[in-house]
Amino acid sequence: MRGIRLASLVLAGSLIAGGGLAAAQSSLPSSGSAGSGDWTTTSYLKDEDGRSLILRGFNTASSAKSAPDGMPAFTEADLEREHEAMGTNFVRFLISWRSVEPEPGRYDQAYLDRVEDRVGWYAERGYKVMLDMHQDVYSGAIMADDTAGTGAGPIGNGAPAWATYTDGLPVEKQDRWELYYIQPGVMRAFDNFWNTTGKHPELMEHYANAWRAVAERFADNDTVVAYDLMNEPWGGSLQFETFEAGPLTDLYQRSTNAIRTVDQDSWVCVAPQAVGVNQGIPSALGKITDPRAGEQRIAYCPHLYPLPLDLGDGYSGVSKTLTDATMHTWRASIEQVATDVLGGAPVILGEFGLDTTLPGAQEYLDRVYTAAREMGAGVSYWSSDPGTWGPYLTDGTPTILVDTMNKAYPRAVAGTPVSWSSSVDRLELTYRNDPAVTAPTEIYLPAAGFPGDITVEGADVVGWDQDSRLLTVRSAADADDVTVTVSPAA
Repeated sequence: MRGIRLASLVLAGSLIAGGGLAAAQSSLPSSGSAGSGDWTTTSYLKDEDGRSLILRGFNTASSAKSAPDGMPAFTEADLEREHEAMGTNFVRFLISWRSVEPEPGRYDQAYLDRVEDRVGWYAERGYKVMLDMHQDVYSGAIMADDTAGTGAGPIGNGAPAWATYTDGLPVEKQDRWELYYIQPGVMRAFDNFWNTTGKHPELMEHYANAWRAVAERFADNDTVVAYDLMNEPWGGSLQFETFEAGPLTDLYQRSTNAIRTVDQDSWVCVAPQAVGVNQGIPSALGKITDPRAGEQRIAYCPHLYPLPLDLGDGYSGVSKTLTDATMHTWRASIEQVATDVLGGAPVILGEFGLDTTLPGAQEYLDRVYTAAREMGAGVSYWSSDPGTWGPYLTDGTPTILVDTMNKAYPRAVAGTPVSWSSSVDRLELTYRNDPAVTAPTEIYLPAAGFPGDITVEGADVVGWDQDSRLLTVRSAADADDVTVTVSPAA
């Protein structure tokens, strides 16, 4: 959630002081400039019909972190409003280890029932769901709100109390929540989880088995397309290569192995260390081997939080210059890991966001969504929560996110997308046809640009549903590269 700011600030200060940013940039593979289209991720998540998925949606939602029942304060009516206003097709849905495994070895089926019920809301509207095992500051058992004096609920979220070992080390009240990450008790809780202390080798195994319980429930649910194994990992006293190439890669491999004992089809999403990588520093994450038969289904799910924006600046002036530099190095690093380390893994941008009222916010949003389109990356914006970071203010007034999201885009493609672009009243998609895929290509067309009948060139229309705003088209089975153009009828 919104990056780990304090540690990022410390990191940025040390890099600037020591010339480390330039060194980090020079260590990346040379590529074209950001936004040039020279970097192209050719791998996509696939649905049950074999179509390439282009995913656009939100994280839902912060309120799940401390709710007693583990559910976000996000209703089916909220989802219907989002669906009708923005045409989204994807959600990164927050779940928690504390809710899945409230006692060692006992998996709460009533909680999984509640998750499954919400997944059903998305299924009815044609969405895909990525379940995100979320954590911030490790656990709500780190320090209760009455001790912290914030009145805002537990400081952390994620791990159950029984898996939280601070070894009696202090956690002092802090003015900013990110500062809790470097409190001795929090550091020790993470060190015990990663077994850096050598005292708790069982904790990572419990975590992997909790994922097995989740995967067992959703293995046959086509709406659940992916499992995001851990939100914004923090290594405690282990950082960067020692952490990422060591216990983090180990946890991901264990969890992947556990998931594959019950679910062979869903994608497994792995994220790098948040600190530094969210701001463009190269990741040292190791290779994760998928034991499933056939092609691997490992995806890379980093976050993007350029430090100037995360600290509250707008996308203008010096902050814009620094943010652009971050995006250049971030993109090169992300594609290098996805391609070279994870063997051509598809990318989902698991989180990015900013205060939409700040200067340059629209330009920044457009820049990130353009980069994601060029990379072939899915996007889940942080978050659906009401407020200036979200699509609606607390009084229900739309922010600029609503119009930003409500654009024409291909949702499921019967082949591999080569390129696509859209304007208010035109969409053009080029894809490499896959004759083995019999389901049609599906395209979302907003009413603002496509209010009535449409003209389609380059493919046959299967259907045009003006209520759902979904166009389906099919190309000839023996076609190679197909270019489809859609515009309003004259």
